[in-house]
Amino acid sequence: MDSEIRSRDRVRPMAPPPAKQSLADTAYAALKASILEGLLPPGHEAVEQAIAEQLGMSRTPVHEAVLRLQHEGFLRVLSRRGVRVLPIDPEDLRHTYEVLIALEGAAASLLAQRGGAGSATLVAMRQATEEMEAALARGDRAAWAAADDAFHRALVAGCGNPKLAALAGTAADQAQRARSATVARRPEPKASAQEHRAILSALEAGDAEGARAALAAHRSRASGEILRALGA
Repeated sequence: MDSEIRSRDRVRPMAPPPAKQSLADTAYAALKASILEGLLPPGHEAVEQAIAEQLGMSRTPVHEAVLRLQHEGFLRVLSRRGVRVLPIDPEDLRHTYEVLIALEGAAASLLAQRGGAGSATLVAMRQATEEMEAALARGDRAAWAAADDAFHRALVAGCGNPKLAALAGTAADQAQRARSATVARRPEPKASAQEHRAILSALEAGDAEGARAALAAHRSRASGEILRALGA
């Protein structure tokens, strides 16, 4: 196992943490972002001490962060305090998308019923869709993937049910990782923005079942492309 993180497999630099955020939370956020964006790719190994030194903290908060990420299915803790980034398992991802479609569909239904209370969420979702289109036009697929993720996270965050949003979070993380890992191998993702606009139209019309159906159709198509790119 490498005792250092390779220069091309680096942990994302930490943003200044919120005043009340613990070091373990800060380490968790930095490590997870690095995994989701592919900076720490599947199969990468490192020792916790090397990660801690790069983040400028002791090993204890890093170990706490690593245990959380292991529980969420991103890492495996090895002997002697090492970690390995786990590969994306297509069958597990298929199950994850089934859960995500159910949860996001429920969120879409709730958001459609919120009326004016959900207007700020719709603005954020519309902005994310416009950013997707702009990123695709300039050939920036990484920015496209980030904007696509922002659309879906805004949906669940604004549905009015924080418990649902929390449950969807880990599944959304797994989906983001798969999206980022496969975006360069997939056909040009023009359909996603069009499907997002169909979801937005149903939400703006207060059509709960229409929003749920549009969301399910979108996620089903997109997940099928991702799974095929993974060889599933």
